[in-house]
Amino acid sequence: MKSFRRLVYPYIVWAFIFIVIPMLMIVFYAFTKQGNSVLTVKFTFDNFIRFFQDKIFIDVLLRSLKLAVITTVICIIIGYPCAYFIAKLKPNSQGLMILLITIPMWINMLVRTYAWRGILLETGLSPEIKVYIGMVYNFLPFMILQIYTSLSKMDKSLIAAANDLGCDNRMAFLKVTLPLSVPGIISGITLVFLPAVSSFFIPKLLGGGSYVLVGNLVENYFVTTGDWNFGSAVSLIMTIVILISMYFTRKFDYEKENN
Repeated sequence: MKSFRRLVYPYIVWAFIFIVIPMLMIVFYAFTKQGNSVLTVKFTFDNFIRFFQDKIFIDVLLRSLKLAVITTVICIIIGYPCAYFIAKLKPNSQGLMILLITIPMWINMLVRTYAWRGILLETGLSPEIKVYIGMVYNFLPFMILQIYTSLSKMDKSLIAAANDLGCDNRMAFLKVTLPLSVPGIISGITLVFLPAVSSFFIPKLLGGGSYVLVGNLVENYFVTTGDWNFGSAVSLIMTIVILISMYFTRKFDYEKENN
């Protein structure tokens, strides 16, 4: 086994270069002033104070969280029945349905979003509705696949046992199927909520620039304005929000497994 440990070294180097170093740079820029030279670095909290004192930035953060929550809820409402239906099919049919769901994911997300931009261009829908459509379309497969995985691994004899004990199909679903599929729902929430809350090109393409989220804010300050310090502060705030969301999601999943 020791010989296989060496295979981890390239990943450690890759992670350090492309994950650790960029995160350290973001933290450094977030706590420093714009225009600092290497020899005269001055640490400050002004970037964070600026964010929380401006109502516009707070509104953007709340709008991003609202979008991510609603997108996640819609994906659960649509994704669970789809996953449940697929899990009830014969094995060969299940494979075909999963293939049909994953085929669009073989195409780059940016290309798919451009396609929806053309479809929704003349519909007269509000920018917000267009963004929700793009979000749900792009992230729904992640929810379906996670829930389907939990349902397909479930011991079918438990349903038969519930029926033998007097449960009808509805009660068997509520008492057996739904609780056992919670890990899949939690995994789906993680895979949908986290990218949705930080997405920037879907709102930019489908919202026409009138529906600004935190991701768009970060992109603007890094690419357009050139204020890397404030952009890094916004990125760090968003990272903290995401970590808190992951903590509560995993905590709920852990408590569910131990009940």
